[in-house]
Amino acid sequence: MSNSSSISHFLLLPFAGTQQLQLLHFCLFLATYLAALLGNSLIITTIAWHHHLHTPMYFFLLNLALLDLGTISTTVPKFMANSLRHSRDISFAGCAAQVFFLLFISAEFCLLTIMAYDRYVAICRPLHYGTLLGSRACARMAAAAWACGALYALLHTANTFSLPLCQGNAVHQFFCEIPQILKLSCSTDYLRELWLIVVSACLYFVCFVFIVMSYVQIFRAVLRTPSQQGRHKAFATCLPHLAVVSLFIRTGIFAYLKPPSMSSPSLDLVVSVLYSVVPPAVNPLINSLRNQGLKAALSKLLPGCFQKQ
Repeated sequence: MSNSSSISHFLLLPFAGTQQLQLLHFCLFLATYLAALLGNSLIITTIAWHHHLHTPMYFFLLNLALLDLGTISTTVPKFMANSLRHSRDISFAGCAAQVFFLLFISAEFCLLTIMAYDRYVAICRPLHYGTLLGSRACARMAAAAWACGALYALLHTANTFSLPLCQGNAVHQFFCEIPQILKLSCSTDYLRELWLIVVSACLYFVCFVFIVMSYVQIFRAVLRTPSQQGRHKAFATCLPHLAVVSLFIRTGIFAYLKPPSMSSPSLDLVVSVLYSVVPPAVNPLINSLRNQGLKAALSKLLPGCFQKQ
């Protein structure tokens, strides 16, 4: 029985066998990556540059853009490099790094939960907004989200790569993914992994319930608002966040909770793209289209691209 330490590299699954299709996939991934890079970088630059955007909502949005950049930069550049070199190799350390930084996406869910709380306080308790969400409190909440993501990723990564791997080194995915790596294990001791899954499921469930409860209170308060302009403004700030949460939850649930009967290599590849590549590229578009404050600030950086509606 060989231990995982004896494996020096893994072999990733290519999207296609022919050179022409690999080049096509390279171009598609390059376009998606550049869109995500441009969109998230614009959001970060705009919020950092304009002092009137230094508020809790935009501070959390900046952190969300940073996490999206980190998520997509973990997998896509390596895939594109392998496509150009016609290679499938990834080092053991590189594979472990991909697992760690992909699991860092859990920090994004924690951050989305904090953003729901920010919207709740802003709409339901506006007189206490400055007290409950001061600059120090926001920094602590964002740091807690990053710390939870790092701890979650560290525990899962350490547990996964501590298992003996003796079923080869071919990962049936275009990046290193925990379910595919566990298939290479010859150990039947999954109790630690099961415990981590239970803990993470409880964490995600608590965050989901908190988001739902926050928006129930928000919509109740908005519907009681007599001003149509006030309702429109509240919905304009909440709908982008709801769209991002919905995209995050649906892709994650389908990726990890789909029945085994639906599993196939091609479907697994498509699903992995949906939850690891598409959201970081789409989130900047969702956030910029509905957020009037961000659109106005972006129009100063990119005149003519964002017209006031």
